Amino acid sequence: MLPSDVKALLESRIEGCEFHIQGEGCNFQVVAIGDVFEGLSPVKRQQLIYGALSEEIASGELHALSLKTYTPAQWQNAPENTNA
Repeated sequence: MLPSDVKALLESRIEGCEFHIQGEGCNFQVVAIGDVFEGLSPVKRQQLIYGALSEEIASGELHALSLKTYTPAQWQNAPENTNA
């Protein structure tokens, strides 16, 4: 699986989010930015992403995910944001 595959899956399953994906094979780092995370705990945010990829995780297509989730306001000051 390629980062572009993971991005396409997430974009088709979670609306209104921007995704930055790195990795290869079955191990990926996901940075997700969206209003959908507003008011959600860190655990609920991760559950949203894992839930969107549950089929691929269950099948073994995806094995390890490193997740970072931000609201657009949080993203403005995030260390991963190279435009900050």
